[in-house]
Amino acid sequence: MARTITVGMDGSPESRAAAEWAAREAALRQVPVRLLHVWQPVPEPMAQAPLLGAETHQHWTERIPREAAEGLRLRHPGVEVTTEQRAGTPAEVLLEAARDVELLVLGSRALSGLAGFLVGSVGQSVVARAEVPVVLVRAGEQAADEHVKDAAGIPSAATGFRPVVLGLDTDSPDDTVITFAFEEARRRAAMLTVVTGWSLPPYYVYSLAAGVDPREDIIREQAATLTEVLRPWREKFPEVEVTEQSRLGSPANHLVDAAHEASLVVVGRRVRRNPFGVHIGAVAHAVMHHATTPVAVVAHD
Repeated sequence: MARTITVGMDGSPESRAAAEWAAREAALRQVPVRLLHVWQPVPEPMAQAPLLGAETHQHWTERIPREAAEGLRLRHPGVEVTTEQRAGTPAEVLLEAARDVELLVLGSRALSGLAGFLVGSVGQSVVARAEVPVVLVRAGEQAADEHVKDAAGIPSAATGFRPVVLGLDTDSPDDTVITFAFEEARRRAAMLTVVTGWSLPPYYVYSLAAGVDPREDIIREQAATLTEVLRPWREKFPEVEVTEQSRLGSPANHLVDAAHEASLVVVGRRVRRNPFGVHIGAVAHAVMHHATTPVAVVAHD
């Protein structure tokens, strides 16, 4: 795999935010950034139109990645930035490009009100099928948003990073997802907050009927399980400070809540090599659409 971060670039505010995030991540990883612009050829009848001819269309499609790259080079002088254009269906081109990259970064835009964020059909298709980590960045995301406020309570990119949050299923923990989260926390010199949500087992009701409330025992067991799962990772990454949150209830809700104070949220997605349909998973899907911070979706077997 080539050590490159690729950004899906279309000139929208969300893709520009994605490019800025990718440049900051590239500086942490010391890798180059590639801005990939996918354009679909103009149908022949439109190509003959005076205001949207083939030459005009080509001019604008070339201008988008070129101007974005020029801006990134000015703001991130230590990062190598390249551009590439490919013709075709955006989702298919991005998936093909993702085969030889370290990270793929896409934008998503905010919905009106409190409904969350819109991950379009292209983004959802790519997340559901890519086998490399995909990071979704919100329109308007700023570097200062990922850092703790300064002593005066003002957002600043000069302070330390907010925690990285990892959503972990203790019943089926995956090494790829856990490693990604620990490495992201280490790069940022940030705390790693590991969140797991769980439901009360069926026997809980019968215990209550028998006059016994095992809730406290269950809470201790779940917390102990999380600690045991993370033990080898704490040893492997001793420089990363880890906090554990084992909570009763929806893991998606707990992750969305934790995202408010995070620099990055990491969730896993099981690879399903079925050519039909979009398979992301309920937790990853909810976090993608409602977390207010960049979300990394890491595929695993």
